[in-house]
Amino acid sequence: MKIALYNAKVYVERERFVEAVLVEDRKIKAIGTNEEILATADIDEKIDCEGKTVIPGLNDSHMHIFNFGERMCQVKIGDCESIDEMIDRCKKYVEENPDSVKHGLYAQGWNQDYFTDSDRIPTRFDLDKISTEIPVVLERICGHILTTNTKTIELLGIDANSPQYPGGTFEIGEDGYPNGIFAENACNYAKNVIPKADIKQRKKMFIEASEYAAEHGITTVQSNDLGTIVFDYPEYFKFFKDIYNSGEGIVRYRHQISFETVEEFKDYIENGEFKNGKYDEDSLIQLGPLKLFKDGSLGARTALVRGGYKDDPTNNGIEWMSEEVMDEFCKVASDAGIQVATHVIGDGAIEKTIDSYEKTFGEEGNKLRHTLVHCQITDKALLERIAKLGIVVSYQPIFLDYDMHIVEKRCGKELASTSYAFKTLGDLGAKIAYGTDCPVEDCNPFPNIYSAVTRKDSKGFPKGGFYPEECVDVYTAIDAYTEGSAYMEFMEGKKGRIKPGQLADIVVLDNDIFTCDPMEIRDILPVMTMIDGKIVYKK
Repeated sequence: MKIALYNAKVYVERERFVEAVLVEDRKIKAIGTNEEILATADIDEKIDCEGKTVIPGLNDSHMHIFNFGERMCQVKIGDCESIDEMIDRCKKYVEENPDSVKHGLYAQGWNQDYFTDSDRIPTRFDLDKISTEIPVVLERICGHILTTNTKTIELLGIDANSPQYPGGTFEIGEDGYPNGIFAENACNYAKNVIPKADIKQRKKMFIEASEYAAEHGITTVQSNDLGTIVFDYPEYFKFFKDIYNSGEGIVRYRHQISFETVEEFKDYIENGEFKNGKYDEDSLIQLGPLKLFKDGSLGARTALVRGGYKDDPTNNGIEWMSEEVMDEFCKVASDAGIQVATHVIGDGAIEKTIDSYEKTFGEEGNKLRHTLVHCQITDKALLERIAKLGIVVSYQPIFLDYDMHIVEKRCGKELASTSYAFKTLGDLGAKIAYGTDCPVEDCNPFPNIYSAVTRKDSKGFPKGGFYPEECVDVYTAIDAYTEGSAYMEFMEGKKGRIKPGQLADIVVLDNDIFTCDPMEIRDILPVMTMIDGKIVYKK
């Protein structure tokens, strides 16, 4: 089938635009003037873009689409301005949805720094006001700390004398009993008290989340779901294949896969999907990297920082994975030819992860394109080392919307000035991809691009931008979200540009992102999204 998009402003590469593009089957056949493209014989569909801007499909380099699907079905607590407001919303939800919460209530999204009455973290005493009959687990927006009610603690069977969970902690209150605050890997134990959605529910959630992504111009998601949200690997590898084989999967999906132990990872390589799975080169679903976690989050003060927190000097954060275990994971991955992508936020986590990566580099350097996901707190030396070693960075510029208000308090002005260094790292020649870490942030890419270009929060603060020397231009941001993310998955030259021979992932916008007021970028929405040569969304 041939589809012509004409009368458009088609972005090809920096400062180069054409009027029209021809799609044949799954790929871009030609680009050029209206006359050149419309003169092509046997065009099946002609789409007049009415002068609108056309860009390549956007590729979210790191997110959790299963978790996002869950969030779409939960009580909304992300904009709560107080603990009391959160309690009231949850109580109302419990009352109105008795069947949904009969085994427990889980929701994610609170942020104590947005509470106007107090910035304290809620405890079991707060959540007991929601219910003492069912377990209640409310997770912070970052996913690295949560609070439970007393019922959850009772079901876990822990008390002040219980050993801490590996890779995580639960706090003991002044009364000598757990206070309901869990951090890092301990969160998983608390969440497991509440039964997970079954596979039929997961399918519905996944499809709805995928549709949302496509409506917002996302054509590829590189998603960490296996090993973080679901753990039955054979069942869920089959789950994805069934969805895509049936034609119900619309966005491209690349697995980022986590494992609890090196032994589980080895089994995946020697006996599991890595050995036995079949994936065509251009299929909508692909296996991707091993996903590791080195530290926590800045907001929860669990990111691993070298000098301690300025507002909590004795705290250096949490090292999720020891150097020895991480070295072993990286060695096994390297021997098998598997890419590694690691969650790193603090400068200590970044440095130690680079150390582990570099031990596996031979003469060809970072041939497996090992990646630092988030890479927030950096000094100049770390940035130079990342670029020199050819390590890929998956940035989430939208994190600045919140982090700009806390990073100087947490890390000091000097370190803050070299952190979230989108422009400096690019100027050093590093490969950069953009993503959202959805549902930590919404997967809508345009607020993310706005953050990279303006370095302002959603209210336009600060007037000149937060360390504005790190602002990037729109071309750079679009390229990071398309070609950069494609590079991260070894797909450069195959997608990420609107050029002949590349896969036909295309988005038509309702505003010209290249010329509009930068403050308008966050409000841009697609009017059409094409994936693999098929129109999957049209406004």
